[in-house]
Amino acid sequence: MEIIAIANQKGGVGKTTTAVNLTASLAARKKRVLLIDLDPQGNATTGTGLDKNSLEQTMADVLLDGVPLMNAIHQSPAGFDVIGANRELAGMDITLMGQANSHELMKNAMAALIDDQATSKKKPYDFVIMDCAPSLNLLTINALVATDGVIIPMQCEYYALEGLADLSQTIDRLTELNPKLHIRGVVRTLFDARNTLANDVSDELEAHFGDIMYKTHIPRNIRLAEAPAHGMPVLAFEKRSKGAKAYQKLAGEVIKQSLQNNV
Repeated sequence: MEIIAIANQKGGVGKTTTAVNLTASLAARKKRVLLIDLDPQGNATTGTGLDKNSLEQTMADVLLDGVPLMNAIHQSPAGFDVIGANRELAGMDITLMGQANSHELMKNAMAALIDDQATSKKKPYDFVIMDCAPSLNLLTINALVATDGVIIPMQCEYYALEGLADLSQTIDRLTELNPKLHIRGVVRTLFDARNTLANDVSDELEAHFGDIMYKTHIPRNIRLAEAPAHGMPVLAFEKRSKGAKAYQKLAGEVIKQSLQNNV
């Protein structure tokens, strides 16, 4: 089971879009995937067709009340498992302030999930995808401490480059808490090949990150923007769209990475 955090401290870069659609694309390739929403806005939850305000158990119950992850899993209409989030997660930093090892809550919950899977009759998860909030709060730190690697969605503009530098420094500092923590890959999102600035920033990213840049570019695509309003990943909403094809290609790269890492 590989645990992947989708993170970027800058908002509006396609982070939740990537979490939902990468999960759906991995599931379409017969992988068993769990999507965990760690953003109090709950957009990833809504984007899978679940009503975030009517869920019996959410990530708030897991992190604040110690409910096992297995008990908070819901089957989404999109065909994969989801642990949802809503506004109950807001203010978690204040609620847990001063609590010992508050940064390890997600790590401990994930360890218990692995133990539960060992005794379950169901096929273990191939991937756990965590959608993080667009800020370096306690929820994001919990995800980074619990994850194997981070996928960073990156819009090709200069302000986003600054945000990427900040996140890279954060990841470096947190390796003391999680020695496995690393940048698994950077994926270019909202990409318009006709834009000179986008191409210039893309070239800079490739020069700096080299092999950990995914070859897939996620384009600006109206179907990607419309799908969340229907509570669907784009693969279910319009599988022939450029956005759906791009995320299927990205899923292929992620699976290939896994195979190479496990050799």
